[in-house]
Formats: sequence, structure tokens, C-alpha cells
Amino acid sequence: MKKTVFRKLRIQNLIEDYNRFRKTLPTKLPKRVFIWDETLIEGENTPTVFMKYSERVRLATSMDELGVSIINIGFPGFSADEKEAVRRLSNESFTQSRLAASARTKREDIDACLNSNIREIALSTPFNNLHLKYVLKTSAERVIEQTVDCVEYAKKHGFTVNFVLEDASRTPLEQILKIYGAAVKAGADRLVIEDTVGILRPLSTHYLISKVRDGLLELTKNNLLLSIRCHNDFGLATANTIAAIEEGIAYPQVCVAGYGERTGLAPMEEVVVSLELLYGINTGIDAHKIYRLSQFVEKSFTGPLAFQKPIIGEDAFSHASDKQVRGMLGHPLSYEPFPPKMLDRETTLYMGRHLGEATVQAYLDLQGIKATAEQVAEITQRVRKSQERLDKGEMMITFYEIKKLLRQLRKGLPEEELKRIVRQVIK
Repeated sequence: MKKTVFRKLRIQNLIEDYNRFRKTLPTKLPKRVFIWDETLIEGENTPTVFMKYSERVRLATSMDELGVSIINIGFPGFSADEKEAVRRLSNESFTQSRLAASARTKREDIDACLNSNIREIALSTPFNNLHLKYVLKTSAERVIEQTVDCVEYAKKHGFTVNFVLEDASRTPLEQILKIYGAAVKAGADRLVIEDTVGILRPLSTHYLISKVRDGLLELTKNNLLLSIRCHNDFGLATANTIAAIEEGIAYPQVCVAGYGERTGLAPMEEVVVSLELLYGINTGIDAHKIYRLSQFVEKSFTGPLAFQKPIIGEDAFSHASDKQVRGMLGHPLSYEPFPPKMLDRETTLYMGRHLGEATVQAYLDLQGIKATAEQVAEITQRVRKSQERLDKGEMMITFYEIKKLLRQLRKGLPEEELKRIVRQVIK
């Protein structure tokens, strides 16, 4: 992507690009980043979302064609149905992506992955005092024992083991290093730092990763691969993911369009396009397929994306103000950071109440239409009035009807239905 945009701009000498200055590039920046996608598990954890098997196959194979390095295809230990779905998916044809699955630090979860023909596993547990006391309700020593046992058990059965420390961003450094050190000695291949509630900010991400990396080198003498998983509770998932990559992390975990529990995970498209265009890092992703993939996920999840969403939102390349429309008519990059055709998208110019005479004149010139100053002024006034005459009340009624329908689509199991099932089972 960077070759088609930034090289052209430098040749034309139209604008400056501070991102290409060597002094602005972090010294630990990796040359290659490998995208790890979590849409099939974290994305499907979006409230009320569920996917049929045919949708899961299409999504997984589309991500393979996109160039995703690792696809987490599910949690076999959750249920028999989930295990069967993961098993069927693992038997599909994939040419570029490795498949992984999630598991808790329980042998039965690892067995479920093994029986699903999965050979890469994301083994996760929290370890801070909050989770030890209120979630796991066990001791730190017991969690260490379970972690070591499960990592060794998984390695014995031929798994590539990614050890995920949940809520790492709220765990004291000494506890992080203690459990990571135990996982490494047991044979873990990669360590995942998870910002489970999105509490980090970019500078604290830099700090945490540098301290973890230095601590691990001192503790294990092993330059182990690290991964990052950032949630978006404060809207900082992309920024924190990029900060982690600036610290040398090459395996960011993302979701298509940022779907996921609560406010979701770092959006794949934002991370990929930022890395490719702002840092010049190769992600192996085919940008031309990103937008179509996001549209498929939006449809399957029946959860509409915000029009203003970066990269894939409907208005990401739309312009309505007179200043921007006039600028875009002069040169396509006047008010766009890169050509939308890179994503198989197009620029949209909205001619409405914010239109000015200069913009109308520029439009007529492009169309080869001659007009007097009076005619240009008349056209401008008519265009402005045409939108103002729209029935705003009717538009608002339609809008609220759409929102009502969307709420109905997003309903979970009603409590009365839950009570009915309970009464049927417990007589």
C-alpha cells in the first residue's frame, strides 16, 4: 500500500510526510507484523451475536485469502457443538493462515482442542489479586501449578502454546514475571499481554512491555515472542496496539471492525492500514479485501457499523462541506489521507445545503458546462433549498423505527423464556 500512495506524493512534492523521517521511527519497530485475528471468538462474543457454520467457514476462508497469519477459530472446551464446529473448520482448506483455538488452564480444554485437530492453542488465565479472590477463588500457587501443568501437557501433545495473561494491564509486574517465567520454563512459545478492560494508554503500554521484556530476559535469558491484545473500553485499542508494536511486538490480536465484548477489540483495518501507511510495515494483508470482509461481518453480526468509523465506515471518504468538496474537486488527496481505491472504495461528494458557488463552478468546469455568474448563483441556491425542503419529521420517525428494529434484533433470551426452560428441566 505505501508504494502506491506515499512514493507518488514524494515525487509530486505536494505535501510533507513526517512519518517517513528516520528520527520519528521507533528503534524496536519490527520489519514484519503478523496479524492474529480473533473475530470468530472475541467478535462472536459481541452481545446477541451468533454465526451459523456456513458463515464461520466463509469468514475464516475470507481471512485466509486476506492474508491473516493466525485465526483463532473458537473455544472447543465450551461445548460439544463448539468443539464440533472447530473440528469441521480445522478440516477446511487454508493456504496462508495458521489455525488456533482458545482454552483455559484445564486439561479437558486442551483435550477438546486436541480432538478438534487444532495444533496451536491460546491458553489463558488471570493472575492478579482481584481475579484470584473473586473470579478464580483460589491461591496464586495453585494457578501457577495449573499453568505449568497445562503448558507442559499441551507441549507434550505437540501444541504451539500461546500463554495469555488476562488483565495483565492491572497485574503487578512481579506477578506478571512470576507467571510468565513459569509458563516459559514449562515450554510456552509465546506470551500474550492482555489489556482486558482497555485501561492502558500508549505511554503506559510502552512502559509495561519494556519492563516485561527486560524482566523476562533477566529471568529466563530467552528473547521470547510477545503478543498484544487490547480492548477498546476507552477508545484506545488501536493506539495501544500500535504502541506495543513500536516496542517490537509483532503479533497483534485484532477483530474485524473492532467487534467484541463490551466495546470490542482493536479493529483489524485500523491496525493494518496504520502500520502499512504510517510506518511502512508489511502486514501481509491484501487491502483490497478489507472493506468487503467488514461488510460481510456487519451483515452476519446484524450489528451496524458507525458511518464515521475509520477506514470502513460509510462516511470515511465522504465530503459535504463546501471547503472540502471544492478541495476534492481540485485534487483527490486534498482532504483524504490516501486514495480509497486502495480499499476498493470510492470518494463520495454530497451536494447539499453547505454548497458554495465556487464549488458549483468547479463542478460545472469538470463537466464542461458553461454558465454565467447569475446561473451559478441560481444553481447554488436551488441545491441548498432542495435539502432544506426535506421533511425532517418524517426522516426522524424513520430513523427511530430503524433503531427500534435494531434493538429487537439484538434481544437476548427473554427472562420468561429462561424461566420456562428452568421449569421444564427442574420439575
